[in-house]
Amino acid sequence: VIDGDRGRYDRFRDRIMFPIRNGKGQVIAFGGRILDQGEPKYLNSPETQLFEKGRELYGLFQARQALREAGRVLVVEGYMDVVALAQHGVEYAVGDANLPPGDDIKTGEQIAQYGEAVIARLEKWWSGVADKSLKADINTYYGKQPMHVVFERSTWHSAQHGRQLVHVLE
Repeated sequence: VIDGDRGRYDRFRDRIMFPIRNGKGQVIAFGGRILDQGEPKYLNSPETQLFEKGRELYGLFQARQALREAGRVLVVEGYMDVVALAQHGVEYAVGDANLPPGDDIKTGEQIAQYGEAVIARLEKWWSGVADKSLKADINTYYGKQPMHVVFERSTWHSAQHGRQLVHVLE
């Protein structure tokens, strides 16, 4: 709840909610995606001592076993991508909490624990500053540049591309 100019209102009104968990499985923040039209499309909880966007990976806690078994991490843009891929059998995907480009991403150490990283993006603009920071951070801890795949959003279909990614990775 936020105190605004016209009284109190729900920060996440009209959004589907995604709990963001830490490595222990504790809910430390929420992300919300607008259900209809509106801006911003995605909205995270504000940063706190417990939640720093550049240090969290959405779905990491839930994906731990699949990540160990696969020996790789598929890094996608956000909550909906992680959920859609899991529904189609790609359970080793994590999202980088819908970070805006330019954020100082510090998730490489977490990613490197599970093996090779693959960054899959649906928008070319994500291939810019944010991914450069992520690639550098992964390289620091894993000692190897991650594979990088960019799909055009207009041609993305989670089931089809999820299966294609699995085929490429195997």
